[in-house]
Amino acid sequence: MIPMPHSLQRLPDPYRPEATVVADRLQSLQGALDWAGAAAVAAPWVAAVRRNPPPFWAMESLLKEYPISSAEGLALMRLAEALLRVPDAETAIALTADQLSRADFEGSPENALSRLSHSAIALSKRFLPGDGAQAEGGVLARLGARTVVGATLRAVQLLGRQFVLGQDIAEAMREAAGARRRQANLRFSYDMLGEGARTAEDAARYLAHYEDAIAAIARAAQPGAAVQGNDGISIKLSALHPRYEALQRDRVLSELVPRVWTLCRRAAQANINLTIDAEEVDRLELSLEVFEALAARVAQEHPQWHGFGLALQAYQTRAVELVAHVAQVARQHGLRFMCRLVKGAYWDAEIKRAQELGLPHYPVFTHKHHTDASYLACARALLEAQDVIFPQFATHNAGTIAAIVQMARRTGAKFELQRLHGMGEGIYREVLRDPELACRVYAPVGQHRDLLAYLVRRLLENGANSSFVHQLADESVGMDALLRSPLHLAAQPSLPLPPQLYGAVRPNSRGLDLAVASSRAALEEAFAQADVPAVAPADPAQVPQAVQRALAAGHAWERTPVEHRASVLRDAADAMQADLPRFCALLVKEGFKTWGDAVAEVREAIDFLRFYASEAERIMQPVPLPGPTGESNVLRLTARGPWVCISPWNFPLAIFTGQVAAALATGNTVLAKPAEQTPAVALEAVRLLHAAGVPADALQLLHGPGETVGAALVAEPRIAGVVFTGSTQVAKTIQRALAAKDGPIVPLIAETGGINAMLVDSTALPEQVADAVVQSAFRSAGQRCSALRLLCVHEAVADTVIAMIQGAARELVAGDPAQWRTDLGPVIDDDAWSNLQRHLQRLQREATPLLAPSPFEPGTRLLAPQAFEVKSLEDVRHEIFGPVLHVVRWGGDPREVIAAINRVGYGLTLGIQTRIDSRAEALAREARTGNVYVNRNMIGAVVGVQPFGGEGLSGTGPKAGGPHYLQRFCAEQTLTINTTAAGGNVALLA
Repeated sequence: MIPMPHSLQRLPDPYRPEATVVADRLQSLQGALDWAGAAAVAAPWVAAVRRNPPPFWAMESLLKEYPISSAEGLALMRLAEALLRVPDAETAIALTADQLSRADFEGSPENALSRLSHSAIALSKRFLPGDGAQAEGGVLARLGARTVVGATLRAVQLLGRQFVLGQDIAEAMREAAGARRRQANLRFSYDMLGEGARTAEDAARYLAHYEDAIAAIARAAQPGAAVQGNDGISIKLSALHPRYEALQRDRVLSELVPRVWTLCRRAAQANINLTIDAEEVDRLELSLEVFEALAARVAQEHPQWHGFGLALQAYQTRAVELVAHVAQVARQHGLRFMCRLVKGAYWDAEIKRAQELGLPHYPVFTHKHHTDASYLACARALLEAQDVIFPQFATHNAGTIAAIVQMARRTGAKFELQRLHGMGEGIYREVLRDPELACRVYAPVGQHRDLLAYLVRRLLENGANSSFVHQLADESVGMDALLRSPLHLAAQPSLPLPPQLYGAVRPNSRGLDLAVASSRAALEEAFAQADVPAVAPADPAQVPQAVQRALAAGHAWERTPVEHRASVLRDAADAMQADLPRFCALLVKEGFKTWGDAVAEVREAIDFLRFYASEAERIMQPVPLPGPTGESNVLRLTARGPWVCISPWNFPLAIFTGQVAAALATGNTVLAKPAEQTPAVALEAVRLLHAAGVPADALQLLHGPGETVGAALVAEPRIAGVVFTGSTQVAKTIQRALAAKDGPIVPLIAETGGINAMLVDSTALPEQVADAVVQSAFRSAGQRCSALRLLCVHEAVADTVIAMIQGAARELVAGDPAQWRTDLGPVIDDDAWSNLQRHLQRLQREATPLLAPSPFEPGTRLLAPQAFEVKSLEDVRHEIFGPVLHVVRWGGDPREVIAAINRVGYGLTLGIQTRIDSRAEALAREARTGNVYVNRNMIGAVVGVQPFGGEGLSGTGPKAGGPHYLQRFCAEQTLTINTTAAGGNVALLA
């Protein structure tokens, strides 16, 4: 393995206890801030805004009339997010009807204009499908629905105008000039709308937008004035590179830095501000590395330019240290930066990511007032670094503004305030009555249809009931409550920490954030030390003796209290958790897993051990049943005996451990046959379970070919059951072998593959679809049972979606899985490679290739992502187990697409991408599929959260990792006792 070069980790670990960090922030503010004095200054501003509220379409008024927590607010937000991008009328009608039907717009608001809007929306609902008026049918009803959608579109466009300054830079600058005429002391920072690039073409387009904007801003700038007085531009690094990720560091530094430098050079020549916008936590260290590389160029070529800057997010637990580091970089290079302090806009995503990865703490504060306190601590640090930093404070909170003004005037530091276009206008109308204060407006520029991610994020950020913007409009919130000091510590997070996500009974497995250098270093060390042990093959002739040992061990193991068996599994889970880096290294070396997949698999194995331990304790308690007086009736589960567990190579640890743990937890013994390609990982798992207390004969490993060792195990007359994960063909072979035996009817639990489909309608967000498709089809080199095989995309958006998927797939890296930058490792063996080549040759003849043929040599077994457009869904009849995607266009009724998918006969996973909630629910009900995923990828099922398993050709059920799985490993016994046998019914006498 050649490790990725590690630059020095600049900041502390992001996953630290919240209370400890906040205590430090509060300590730093001691003596620096008089909050009571700041609140006294802010109170008149608030009172003035409440006396003279902003217009109806301003953010404050919108949030008052349609709170984001209400059905009405959510309906309007979803329409704003999706309606403008829907190209076909039928879907637009369905979307509008779906959202408006979920809310009650027939209330009686106070404002006359909002009363009119309520009435218009309520009337519109009568002309949409699903209402009584629509039931009449005919031309009038159809025209009515189209008219309503047209009016809704215009309303959404009007909404967009409130939050997007202009649809191009020229329009935006005209609007800015008008705003300046109405209010002095305004400056603008233009933000060209667009989220992260998915393709090289996206990045090139965003770069051109930035270049055009800088040229336009430059023409209006004053070359000789202080840079702070000119307008500026904000850029997102993720918009300028399709793989702006920590694990793609080398590529980012070589490709992105020169790209951004061209923008910096032009901004420096024009004497305007260029700010690099904030990104998610996992990109912060990479952003700093890019920022430092650019700062060095600025120092060399434009040392007098003081307009280069960075946005800093106060809700991150590392925010104060980030301020210190940026100041250090400025001093190192003799520069002065313009730094925008924001509270942060990805809070919900950061919380979810930490939970999904099983990290020890959250990288952001969970209490709103903790973020406010961090913001003030960062503000003090920025003001104290006035020699090298010009601070820009972005906030709509009147108390925060007053506190900043107070601290700044104590230090004499120069600064500016910032607000978002369309938000906070009322407060800043009052604040800017002070001629010494200046405000820069952060102004989005772009097509209204592109505002969706920006608008939704800002609505969620500012629309929460706890936010100042929301409470400002709510006069029931008193002044004391609105301006309450944030300078106090909550000892506990407001959310359970990721390790406690599933409650006290089952700890969440702990993961690693591979964006953190120390986490990568631990895995690299394990990889350097890990050896793949040789595993001796079993002799098929010895299978009867192995079964005999399992039978002998079974009596004692079954009679071991379930609580003790569960404790053994939990001890094994703890041991695997402690040894996670070594197991990851084994998976990379033997199973050709990428590092991200390896970490996820070890965590899944740990989750199986803990989940089945808890489930066994739950289901194996005797259940009293009702009956007539004088007798007791109890239902109890018992072990069946020796189980054969046959696991696959694509999840050689997780599925192997899950099968074994389920059988052991319920008191059965296990004869485990791992995949031929990956026996070493299985051997290490067995050793770990033995060390935790599982008797050696209760769990035996029998490695060897399925045709010999596997067949001998299945044919053994004394086995009690078979649990199998693999191909449908092999599952049928096992089924026939079990049916042909004399003796007891033996249960088979089979989880097999599938032609897993994803349906995309025209309301779906193309970027979200591209992310989900690339992850689902190509992650793990497509070697997952759940992987996406068939993409069904609506004909109205097919060209756009397909082009984005093509571009995103080209950015993936196939190579050595031990390399951090690798996205796809090799396919598992030569047989798999040969099968894939035969399928690809057929598809080259029968379908339309969407991606270039793989350039790799057969000896490497590397296959770049492949995609083909087929004429109809019926053309896809066989699962191709690799990174190969079939694409088909559809139109008409989406239920017919689901019906066609059902007819194929497989039923493992299904993806649905739509913003029509009722459609998603209806299609999920129609699908004969074990797992349905809406508006996300369709891989990575989590134990106890998304129980996994299919139906039809995809398996027998029950679902692994679900509440019904363990019962299949058990027999049921009812015990009835005549309690009156001794001569009387004492219970009745009592």
